[in-house]
Amino acid sequence: MIIRGYKLSDTKEIMKLFYDTIHEINICDYTQEQVDAWVPKNIDYEVWHKRLQAKLPYIAEKNGEIVGFGELEADGHIDCFYCHSKYQRQGIGSKLLSYIENTAKLQGIKRLYAEVSITAKTFFETKGFSVVREQQVERQGVWLKNYVMEKYL
Repeated sequence: MIIRGYKLSDTKEIMKLFYDTIHEINICDYTQEQVDAWVPKNIDYEVWHKRLQAKLPYIAEKNGEIVGFGELEADGHIDCFYCHSKYQRQGIGSKLLSYIENTAKLQGIKRLYAEVSITAKTFFETKGFSVVREQQVERQGVWLKNYVMEKYL
């Protein structure tokens, strides 16, 4: 597995990974209505194209396939952080998060934080993140529970 920067040609594969992971993995902790509101079937390609160009995520790639991606913002915010639904529990998330942490340290970032799903909470806890607070977020009129978590580097 390699971790590399985002390329424009990655957009559709990232969008599919995002959709599939929410609908196949997060469905264990959220209702169908919630995952449909979180990631609707008709994802706006143009919105994602612009978002990914602005965020420049780190891409985990295995044998030419994107198996994960994560975004690190200048203030230490980890925005999207997802591993492919078919590659769960294979160390991809651990390697990707470690890469993001090392990058943050090189950039002088002292604190990482993220809004973490119920599904991802345990993973982040095992990586040294702690819960700051539980919160409810609204997506297309539907409420979802998640957690603001942080880790000091």
